[in-house]
Amino acid sequence: MKIGIIGAGNIGYTMAALFTKAGHEIAISNSRGPDSLNDIIDELGPSAHADTVDNAAAFGEVILLAVPWRSPEALPHPDLVANKVVIDAMNPYSADSQIIDLGLSTSSEETARRLPDARIVKAFNTIWFKTLAQESDPYKEDETKLAIFIAGDEPGAKQTVSDLIRDIGFAPIDAGTLREGGRKLQPGTSLYGKPFTQTEAQEALQQA
Repeated sequence: MKIGIIGAGNIGYTMAALFTKAGHEIAISNSRGPDSLNDIIDELGPSAHADTVDNAAAFGEVILLAVPWRSPEALPHPDLVANKVVIDAMNPYSADSQIIDLGLSTSSEETARRLPDARIVKAFNTIWFKTLAQESDPYKEDETKLAIFIAGDEPGAKQTVSDLIRDIGFAPIDAGTLREGGRKLQPGTSLYGKPFTQTEAQEALQQA
């Protein structure tokens, strides 16, 4: 599968490495332009290339958003992700690392408003990037794999993201809709920032 990654920081780079290792093609981008990513591309190998934000979005069948949520200008043009599965790995932090109060909304609902025709799925936002890099294991039994929570409103989009999560050696756990599930995955909740096995995650989700 072709995956466009918007953002080349800790999460963006880690996910690019996991996706290429699993056999996917990657276009990775950042706000500074493709030339700033030469070292990263050398590390990722021939299945990855650097591009502009909009070109990475156009390239991908699936798009991963891994830029600061507070910077909507870092997102691709909405037309380029229309009808595509867009994975929202962002969290609503301010520039001084405070959680932004969104009232009754969630960060992914706000992302959906910014990209109104995209098929948004929240994922990869509750787990530390080093845990992602170190704990990937496609050969473990599902019950003992680490879990990746997802939330979304469209079953087909969630299935696509769940398949990618399995490809890279984790277990997908469906937390529900962008509204109800997304709220459970926000910073400061009981599911945020803690590694869970699949079994532990199912139990934690019931209590959340």
